[in-house]
Amino acid sequence: LPPGSELAGKSNLTPQIHNKLQFLQKKYTDLAQQLSGDISQLDRQEMARLSKELSDASNVVEPYKRLLEQYSELIELQQMLNTPSLRSMAQEEREVLLGSIAATEQEIISALLPKDSAEQAGAILEIRAGTGGDEASLFCGDLLQMYEKYALLRGWKFSTVSMINDGERVREAIAQVSGRGVFGKLMFESGVHRVQRVPATETQGRIHTSTATVAVLPQATHVHVDIKESDLRIDVFRASGKGGQHVNTTDSAVRVTHLPSGVVVENQQERSQIQNKEKALLILRARLYERERQRLANERRASRNKLIGSGDRSEKCRTYNYAQNRVTDHRINFSLYDIEGFMNGTALQLVIDQLRIQHDLDELASME
Repeated sequence: LPPGSELAGKSNLTPQIHNKLQFLQKKYTDLAQQLSGDISQLDRQEMARLSKELSDASNVVEPYKRLLEQYSELIELQQMLNTPSLRSMAQEEREVLLGSIAATEQEIISALLPKDSAEQAGAILEIRAGTGGDEASLFCGDLLQMYEKYALLRGWKFSTVSMINDGERVREAIAQVSGRGVFGKLMFESGVHRVQRVPATETQGRIHTSTATVAVLPQATHVHVDIKESDLRIDVFRASGKGGQHVNTTDSAVRVTHLPSGVVVENQQERSQIQNKEKALLILRARLYERERQRLANERRASRNKLIGSGDRSEKCRTYNYAQNRVTDHRINFSLYDIEGFMNGTALQLVIDQLRIQHDLDELASME
């Protein structure tokens, strides 16, 4: 690191990481020399292996080279700060450069981590009202709208798969979010979300606390999860509702039970039994896929004292305090004072970015 710079003690790259980067840089140089030399003695399989190693190393080495150049620029700017006529310009350039350095460091950390293919998939979003009665159901609906607005801002497709509601009071909602990298962005949203505000029905102006649980599952395909028909029990029944046009007069609702795991999914959103079965299987496939992912993750982390980024629903992950115009994510002790922007989906990305940084750092630390 540049001596005496603002990065001292603040950089996310530890000395151990720098040592690893220098090792990869040397490996990259050696591989490049080997492949540019006499390769007549190498068979096709060995050529493919070396080429892949070179490509993988370049994903780390290229941003590392850029980072070293940025460090050199920072040293020059720090020296310019001692010249009164250049101080103002150098200060502005330094602020921009520090942001670029932070982004490059994060790019390096991400490149060092093993890739999880599930992060490139779409997601199944499950939101359920927790404690707090009607206010919890209203908050559940607010969260559903927040994620829909965020998805639209990202250019993703958002569709409601299933919903149990009474007007704006939503007891449970399941949505499918489609697009590239959806799960990688939304995976940190799993957990207990707490709201503190004065309900519309409160006449004394007292602040109530309510909760909703959010579970984000990677959208699985037939390739990820192969479900045998013999492992399923499918029951049909009449959909429930408030009465009148809301109640089907045919057995269109579907309950799917996966016998080996005991996972049960119900769907009555559509009037067609076939459509309800398809949506129930979509949710079932996602739940089984996530269960297997978590099992493998727990095995990898068995030697550690805690789970990192598990998204355990039992944890209180975030508080929405309307009176203070504050949203606080307790996992990283990060607060934003723009609750309207957050609920509109525009400020959510700021918290997701911070969660990603902490998640990647924790994952990298566990590998050292």
